[in-house]
Amino acid sequence: MERWALVSGLNGDLDLYERIQRDLKRQRDVASLFVLGDLVGACTSCNALLDRLRRPKPGDLTPDCVYGWRDDQLLAECGYRGERKADALRQNEGEASLANLLAAVDPDHLGWLASLQFGFIELDCALIHGSSADVADRLTETTSPLILMDRLTRLDVNRLFTARSGRQFRLELTGGEIRSKVTDHSGEHQAAQAVPKRSVIGIGEGDHYTLYDPATDHLTFLDLSKSRGQRKRGFG
Repeated sequence: MERWALVSGLNGDLDLYERIQRDLKRQRDVASLFVLGDLVGACTSCNALLDRLRRPKPGDLTPDCVYGWRDDQLLAECGYRGERKADALRQNEGEASLANLLAAVDPDHLGWLASLQFGFIELDCALIHGSSADVADRLTETTSPLILMDRLTRLDVNRLFTARSGRQFRLELTGGEIRSKVTDHSGEHQAAQAVPKRSVIGIGEGDHYTLYDPATDHLTFLDLSKSRGQRKRGFG
């Protein structure tokens, strides 16, 4: 089985995307490219990148995209999320940042962005910008194991790939047992459910992206800012 490439945080940067595409051509057996959100950003213009994602060039690894937090904020402000507006972006980054984002994306791209899915389920893996709870959910190495288990079991997957934190990490939930107790008119009932080994994986953002082999469960964390082809760290 061939490997997946998982990237996020392009933020409208076509040059970054071209560097990722060139780096992928040097990697072995990469068959799928998943872009886990934050396609747009408050740069001068996001339109060239969005054109490229929508209409890949010959030789590109064709991207499968989901929307991220920043994309969601843009769509909310433009009326694609009902009554909701980009209040979180306003609070976190200010009106000027929101104005720059609105100016950076041509309205012709909004329908395509709105058509993107929240995430993908591939094999026993969930590929999402945030988590199964919310696109803004920021999972990190210090997130409670109970929260991680909740995010995994919501989708009934064994591996959750997330990009929201911008960090590269792998957290293993090594199994165990969930015990429950229910009392009703017939008395008290106890139950135990085995928990399989599961993982939450941060794929990074921008220059930092991840390769994953679903056949072997092997991860490689890459950093384009380092020397060509250098691996940052990996797991077997």
